[in-house]
Amino acid sequence: MNRSPTRVMFVCLGNICRSPTAHGVFRQKVAQAGLADRIEIASSGTGDWHIGKPPDARAARAARARRVDIDDLRAQQVTAQDLADFDYVLAMDADNLASLQTLYRATPQARAEVDLFMRFSNDYRNQSVPDPYFGGDRGFELVLDMIEDASAGLLADIRKRWAGID
Repeated sequence: MNRSPTRVMFVCLGNICRSPTAHGVFRQKVAQAGLADRIEIASSGTGDWHIGKPPDARAARAARARRVDIDDLRAQQVTAQDLADFDYVLAMDADNLASLQTLYRATPQARAEVDLFMRFSNDYRNQSVPDPYFGGDRGFELVLDMIEDASAGLLADIRKRWAGID
């Protein structure tokens, strides 16, 4: 079966800590599963403060310590078109989910599944991923723990929904 790639976007506030970390972790899991040609991944922020900037150095350092490279990513802002183009648009917390839902309601062509990323988690189900920006290094470690858990669940969900992906 020839199927277009499944498209996944992770969204936080500024797209420099949580969502690029999710982007990198999920990209690595997808590559390890041999599905890089079947699943496209992006990340964005609901805010526009950091557009074009690389991930926060602390987030990049914590990711590198787990052999995840996010240095190539650059911040961008989520758009109404993203809600039409992506299959999953996953928020890191309830505030960003609310922003996405408002944008969704104002976008007639929206079709993405918009939800909390932690919905796919086993250990942190339906929790918000805390913003580590104003905290210490442990916050970035917790974010990685949460994202790794939910990434496994998301990949399993994609495989289940689209039986052609295995």
